[in-house]
Amino acid sequence: MKVELIGALDYDKLTEYLNKKGKTSEEIDELVEYIKGLTKERKAQIVSSAGLLSRFPGCVSEILKSSENKTYEENVKTIKRICKMGHDSITDHDYCVFKIENVTPIIEQIIIEERFSSFTIKSRREVDFSKSGFYVPEFRNPDGSYHKLNGALKQKYYEHAKNLFSNYERLLSLRVPKEDARFILPYSFYSNIVMGVDAHTLKDMIIKFTKTKYAKITEVREFGTRLYEIAKENIPYLIDIIDEYPENLENGVDTYLKQNIPSGSFKILDKPSLITRTNNVDDTILISSIMRLYQYDFNHAKEIYRQACELNPNFKSELMRKIAFEGDKKELAQVNFGFQIPLSYAVLTHLTRHRTHPIMVSDFTTADLTQVKIPPKIVENEGLLIDFEHIFASNNDLKNIFKSHGVNESDLIYFILSGVMTNAVTNLDGKTMAHILSLRECTKAQWEIREASNGIHKEVSKLEDAKEFSKILGPTCVTQGFCKEGKESCGRILKLKK
Repeated sequence: MKVELIGALDYDKLTEYLNKKGKTSEEIDELVEYIKGLTKERKAQIVSSAGLLSRFPGCVSEILKSSENKTYEENVKTIKRICKMGHDSITDHDYCVFKIENVTPIIEQIIIEERFSSFTIKSRREVDFSKSGFYVPEFRNPDGSYHKLNGALKQKYYEHAKNLFSNYERLLSLRVPKEDARFILPYSFYSNIVMGVDAHTLKDMIIKFTKTKYAKITEVREFGTRLYEIAKENIPYLIDIIDEYPENLENGVDTYLKQNIPSGSFKILDKPSLITRTNNVDDTILISSIMRLYQYDFNHAKEIYRQACELNPNFKSELMRKIAFEGDKKELAQVNFGFQIPLSYAVLTHLTRHRTHPIMVSDFTTADLTQVKIPPKIVENEGLLIDFEHIFASNNDLKNIFKSHGVNESDLIYFILSGVMTNAVTNLDGKTMAHILSLRECTKAQWEIREASNGIHKEVSKLEDAKEFSKILGPTCVTQGFCKEGKESCGRILKLKK
């Protein structure tokens, strides 16, 4: 694992430049440290000024000038005082970009749950992962101590993961698409991420990774600890807040549920299931546009809307299209849909990366390794299908052997293969749904997320009160008559126009 703070100024390049200029090593070190100090001081000045802005007279420039005249320690003291009052949103103005190398998708998925972080991840659809490497966990007892068979178990897991990667490489040699071959990759393979995050969210991440149930996973705790060390050096005003936060490795909700509801087996859904929704979808969207523009109360706007529909039979469809394709789409966000969606871990990020909807995914420890998604192209090939079924079955058998030895549940999560399924729960407002389906119903989208998106659209289209809304959902070639893919277009737009 390698986690580094990166930014606009590359200190290694600066050192190299100064070295070429004939500076001594002592001079270079002194100058680089001085510039680092200036960067840290400037950030503290900005955050401190943001904290003072709401309480003191004067414009931003005047307050910033006041902070510039203070020492670094004075500005940090101001920041800490304001944050302790609960106004830690001022730290949103301190932004960090991280280079994260050789972490598993376990880290990746937990990062994605932080809705306000920005991230770019190496695509498993496009990149060959056969040489990416993988993580071998330490195997522990339930109390956290090393298992007496730790060495032998690690060797066994190493051989197992190596075999999975050999099978992945073999599939690629047989011209199986990367996006299908990856379904047998274990969740221990190495991922690489560029992550941008403000200091406020970074603080929440560190707390989450080091002081909550996620800290039970050794790799996650190590990652959180590394972020803590970086914050201590570069964003020290966060440390007191983090240190004061109590450690609680047990989730109160989970504990309560386990005490009152016995656990049992579960079944992965066959298709997306609509579980909650706004009533009168079309009317809610369309009437809200009248309220926004004219500030009429709801009942008045509703009556105006009724009259307009009587005068113009196409009023509903015309206004819905204006809202969806010529406005700022705010009205679409006035309706909500709760869905439970079956997805493999392989494509979970295709849904979770859309940060404007809250999504819940079960803990890794609850995964059922027998409920898997096998790509259609594999199902069509009897020989490959047998191979896939054997890989998933033997993987589950080995996990059960490790489990029979009493291995800590948190260490068994690396037996999850990318094709294992989970039932995700999310709430989509209409604007977010329209955006996601415009991308994910496209024929260029990965087949499983396209299948799920089509399923979501189908559920909405069944609603009698959402007929007009349903019509504006889908890829742009269908809804608006154009394609964004350019030379990579699938050609569907030409058929539709014809």
